[in-house]
Amino acid sequence: MNFELRNNEPMNLHTTFRTGGTADRYYRVYNIDGLIEVLKVCESEGVTPLIIGNGSNLLVSDKGIRVPVIDIRSGFDNINVNDDVIIAGAGAILSKVSISAYDAGLEGLEFAFGIPGTVGGAVYMNAGAYGGEIKDVAVSVEALIDGKVETIAADEMDFSYRHSRAMTDNMIILSLTLKLQKGDKTEIKARMDDFSERRKSKQPLEYPSAGSTFKRPEGYFAGKLIMDSGLSGRSVGGAMVSPKHCGFIINHDNATSEDIYNLILNVQEEVYDKFGVRLEPEVKFIGEF
Repeated sequence: MNFELRNNEPMNLHTTFRTGGTADRYYRVYNIDGLIEVLKVCESEGVTPLIIGNGSNLLVSDKGIRVPVIDIRSGFDNINVNDDVIIAGAGAILSKVSISAYDAGLEGLEFAFGIPGTVGGAVYMNAGAYGGEIKDVAVSVEALIDGKVETIAADEMDFSYRHSRAMTDNMIILSLTLKLQKGDKTEIKARMDDFSERRKSKQPLEYPSAGSTFKRPEGYFAGKLIMDSGLSGRSVGGAMVSPKHCGFIINHDNATSEDIYNLILNVQEEVYDKFGVRLEPEVKFIGEF
């Protein structure tokens, strides 16, 4: 079986916000053949599907999704280590790739430990934390472009802060090749533990969220702007600006996507009124709001 189709699939099962309506059609693809088959169906219908991994950066409308959703996690979660090179499928969880690097005594991917997204999503938005980014370790990206599998060198991916060429070009990321360095496992583990402790102490990991809700505005920190605007703990319905870290909007109490969306707008408006800074969401809005 190359793929599985589910109708009226609840998207709150597939996003880290744990919100969202149903997808009319939800495909779980198990290999490249399945992906190409489903894409051909979509093309014949004249619709552009939504490709998802762990749903860690998505806010899906309560009204659901009309376009087909393609989940690549099951078919593209391979992690292969060869000397100082790792090839990771787009559906592999980034934290697991970081652990594989540690197991092999490779350093350079410690920053990714604790990031809940998939490799595909990490490439798409050039994910980063604690001074590290995907672009720092990427060698090349394998992607499906107009039905053909192509390899794109990292320096041709137009990586920048929370941006890659995948955002503007018609490409579906299949895998990432990383080059790391041999290191001391004790030191690698210490850095991973340090980043993990920082996350636990400073981020509201006990609540569903999409991580940092806003991109970092040049010259500022989004969380500090929000806190200095007096918005710590601000709520709309079940959504809340986390008092633990104001850069996070959390699903505090059975929030709807509409609650979260309206709180995002509220925060943007108040920060702009107070500081003249327009906060840009890192979260991608899916469907009708």
